[in-house]
Amino acid sequence: MTIFLAFADKALRDEELTRAECHAVLRTSDEHILELLDAAFKVRERYFGRKVRLQMLLNAKSGACQEDCHYCSQSAVSTADIERYGLLPKHQMLEGARRAASVKAQRYCVVISGRSPLDREIAEIAEAVKAIKQEIPIQVCCSLGLLSEGQARTLKEAGVDRINHNLNTSEAYHPIICTTHTFQDRLTTIRHARAAGLEICSGGVVGMGESDDDIIDLALALRGVKPDSIPVNMLHPVSGTPLEHCQQLTPQRCLKVLCLFRFLHPHTEIRVAGGREFNLRTLQPLALYAADSLFVGGYLTTPGQPAPEAWKMISDLGFEIEVDYQHPVAASPGLTAGTAPRTYS
Repeated sequence: MTIFLAFADKALRDEELTRAECHAVLRTSDEHILELLDAAFKVRERYFGRKVRLQMLLNAKSGACQEDCHYCSQSAVSTADIERYGLLPKHQMLEGARRAASVKAQRYCVVISGRSPLDREIAEIAEAVKAIKQEIPIQVCCSLGLLSEGQARTLKEAGVDRINHNLNTSEAYHPIICTTHTFQDRLTTIRHARAAGLEICSGGVVGMGESDDDIIDLALALRGVKPDSIPVNMLHPVSGTPLEHCQQLTPQRCLKVLCLFRFLHPHTEIRVAGGREFNLRTLQPLALYAADSLFVGGYLTTPGQPAPEAWKMISDLGFEIEVDYQHPVAASPGLTAGTAPRTYS
């Protein structure tokens, strides 16, 4: 038995890898990457088979954020050339949901910029979610920044299924990446969402200059959070952000990180999230041997893989897209599958 299969066996017994074992995963030599992926796949296949869940997001409010997250093109410290607009109206959020269903997404995520949503924005998003749920049998996630208990309850009552709120990095490295809110602020929002009965999506971003210990600390902190889904974002450096010159990642490094998260979170949905195309490049298909979920159709301010290409990649692997509903919903005119969501200024 290889050391990697021993890690898989520990994961299948719900035993946590030691810190030294976590380091061994991240320091795997590139020539042994296929052995590592094979071990991670044994865990992935046990709990998720060969299913792949697709998710699509809508940037429902862009730019003008007062926070200083160094990786983000929408932050107060960014000079990136992006679109900036206020909260989209209900009919455009509904159109986005129709398109998500048309590209076989199991989940549709509404994302807005800013530290915390205004109560007025929560009310408008809640009305949009009610309209979506009346028409489309799709799960709805919201990523809205720091939430109060009352705001979380309002979203739950409107039909929101899940809240995304990432830890982003380790608690120790967090002040290097963001100074306008704390790691504990993020944990508080997660507690509020869980108390309201919402599912939790929480992960992080790698490639921001963090150490192996920071990645391990993030993965272990998420074991304490016990999220329903973990998005693993890989920094896509954007010109005009403080991290524009940060080029830390290789495709092999990204795969090792995904394997570590699979070993430490054997039962949890793991999504290959932002930066997938930029960082994994031609090795994107291999990510699905550790992860079981993908974003399609683009990210907040960067383009992504068109849905038909993702479908083909999944099919070529011998995997199968998982959807909860039987009848795909036709997208509205002008919303073409495989293109990034339209935005409006």
